[in-house]
Amino acid sequence: MKIGWIGTGVMGFSMAGHVQDGGHDLYLYNRTQEKAEGLIKRGGQWCASPAEVARNSEVVFTIIGHPRDVEEVYLGEEGIVSARGSCHTIVDMTTSSPQLALRIAEKASEHGIVSLDAPVSGGDSGAKAATLAIMVGGDRDAFERVLPLLQLMGKEIAHMGGPGAGQHTKVCNQILVAGTMIGVCESLLYASRLGLDEQSVIDVIGKGAASSWLINNLGPKIVRGDYNPGFFVEHFIKDMGIALEEAAACDLSLPGLSLVRQLYIAVKGQGHGRLGTQALMLALRKLNGMG
Repeated sequence: MKIGWIGTGVMGFSMAGHVQDGGHDLYLYNRTQEKAEGLIKRGGQWCASPAEVARNSEVVFTIIGHPRDVEEVYLGEEGIVSARGSCHTIVDMTTSSPQLALRIAEKASEHGIVSLDAPVSGGDSGAKAATLAIMVGGDRDAFERVLPLLQLMGKEIAHMGGPGAGQHTKVCNQILVAGTMIGVCESLLYASRLGLDEQSVIDVIGKGAASSWLINNLGPKIVRGDYNPGFFVEHFIKDMGIALEEAAACDLSLPGLSLVRQLYIAVKGQGHGRLGTQALMLALRKLNGMG
């Protein structure tokens, strides 16, 4: 198939590569062309705008930064929906606003295009290994049509309901990640203060009732002082903001999430917005006078 791909960052590059390895022709756009060069060298075709991508593709995937970026890429003057061509299905894999997903689906429908919102979980390691969890909202038949493409990128793929349902499911995911992340950091902070071997602590508690992907995958990075991003702090702040907005819209109080978001804002304020989410430990260590 002729596949459009917009967004070749930390996760998008690997995901697009899996689609390319599946034998599909890629039409590419990214704000910074150099980040797509590896895919271009393997045969991908560079396009000058999102609209040009859509004009050349049957299915267009996007995974970009913020809801405002998603809105511009889809609904802007040179956006995907404005294009006239062979594109019949669009799939936004960005973690974005459920309400924006609904708007895009409505606008796309006016142009005879089916829209799916399909955010992912698994970070850069999941993107590289093609083991992402993918939660999809939108038309069921369209989901079934693109499922073989999604299976090139992920292992756990589920249709969650109509437009916006994928984004709402990702909100659930990020609420859980936020709560677990502070637990991981505070647990290791305690171990550090008491002089325990932090990796030995992970080796034990990571196999019991406290086991989680975060303690077993990001915990060792914290111990090594590795704060390189699998997922940026600033993007996680954005995700938690979306979650709190959606919670407020349905009169739901999430005090734990509110606290964790404020701590992450402190991390960003310390200049660490482009580090990985495990950098929450830096703010907690500073709060406790531990460096």
